[in-house]
Amino acid sequence: MMDIASQLKRGISRQFSTGSLKMSRRFSFQRQNSMDPRRNNFRFSIGRQSSMDPIRRTPVTEDGGEEEMTVPSNLDSTMQLLFMACKGDVDGVRDLLDEGIDVNSVDLDGRTALHIAACEGHVEVASLLLSRKANIDARDRWGSTAAADAKYYGNVEVFNMLKSRGANVPKTKKTPMTVSNPREVPEYELNPLDIQIRRGDGISKGSYQVAKWNGTKVSVKILDKDSHADHDSINVFRHELTLVEKVRHPNVVQFIGAVTQNIPMMIVMEYHSKVDLASYLQKKGRLSTSRALRFALEIARGMNCLHECKPEPIIHCDLKPKNILLDFGGQLKVAGFGVTRLSAQAPDRVKLLQPEATDRSNVYLAPEVYNNEAFDRSVDVYSFGVMLFEMMEGAPPFSSKSPEDAARVICLEGKRPSFKSRSNKSFPPELKELIEECWHSSPSVRPTFSQIIIRLDKIVMTCSKQGWWKDTFKLPWK
Repeated sequence: MMDIASQLKRGISRQFSTGSLKMSRRFSFQRQNSMDPRRNNFRFSIGRQSSMDPIRRTPVTEDGGEEEMTVPSNLDSTMQLLFMACKGDVDGVRDLLDEGIDVNSVDLDGRTALHIAACEGHVEVASLLLSRKANIDARDRWGSTAAADAKYYGNVEVFNMLKSRGANVPKTKKTPMTVSNPREVPEYELNPLDIQIRRGDGISKGSYQVAKWNGTKVSVKILDKDSHADHDSINVFRHELTLVEKVRHPNVVQFIGAVTQNIPMMIVMEYHSKVDLASYLQKKGRLSTSRALRFALEIARGMNCLHECKPEPIIHCDLKPKNILLDFGGQLKVAGFGVTRLSAQAPDRVKLLQPEATDRSNVYLAPEVYNNEAFDRSVDVYSFGVMLFEMMEGAPPFSSKSPEDAARVICLEGKRPSFKSRSNKSFPPELKELIEECWHSSPSVRPTFSQIIIRLDKIVMTCSKQGWWKDTFKLPWK
């Protein structure tokens, strides 16, 4: 018998069983934890992998031949069934089924004995399994069926038998981001079968929607089927994915993973069901000094993380209350970045790649972006200043006008709203000065977010010493 230790080193997939829920005279079948110390379940390969597995391979010996497999003595019943199916041992499979093993038992990759027999081309085993009511269209964790596996590995006789008995053969489609080498599959790649989307809600093109990933609520952006053939849509998707994938900060909405090797492609982000800052301000109106400062600091910290990304800063270009999320802990998180596509004009200067898509009613938009001029990361500082003004005043600039007129007054006429007397009395003068610098018409006057954080920290310290507020430690949603 081959040395088990050396055999295990060549194992590549999670082949433990989820088990069967049936009972027989000799065995007790139950779901088993692969980390259960009472069971020495080994990791090892069972022959060929699924046709959809990005790291599929067959165990080989040192001289290049296929490895002769031996079954460890402590395998559970389901894995024994899969092993016998892999070996083509019809009598062994029959004996195990007669003992009461569920013919549709699966390993942790969702593979049944029929999947294994189809991969290996064992016609008699496949026929026996079908006669015992094996699920002919069962899908493994990669979405592959037994028929798809048989077709991929060229097992024509098994494929024809499955097809003649009504098996569905999923069409394998390559995405624009499919890698040629399985080892190049990104670490963030998620199994699409782990993502449940409420189809009744429909798919909103270009926006995030609520879904579940392994039982946890997440936000998912789905590239619809028509967009997979559209070059621009793919570039937008790829650009957003490249940016959100590399950012990690408590005040930035977190990237969970993506689906790029299967259709439809998706980007999965953390989900926050509380509210966004726009809804919060609409409900609460003018904020207290402490709350405004706390919110300002959290936004500034998140934006500073984006602007300090290497090798190039991430410019949001659409920083507004709607893109600031409030989590259950009352903490703000910057979202919505990575969507706007930019073209480099000079060192640290960019322009919009699609200026026609600019929202002319966005009062948070910097004049340079509004007028389709070259700009730098200071445009986000401008937007931050407008948001801070809204938190102080309880309404966006020139709220008496329509959003289109307000944006035109700000960006074309260069006007800025005045502070109400109530704000002047309630908020420290340093905060007003900071806002005026942030939305200054000259980008060079605007401070960086790292400078903003320092100044806000000083304002907080000053206010704390002078007793500017009484609700310092109240949670922001109270």
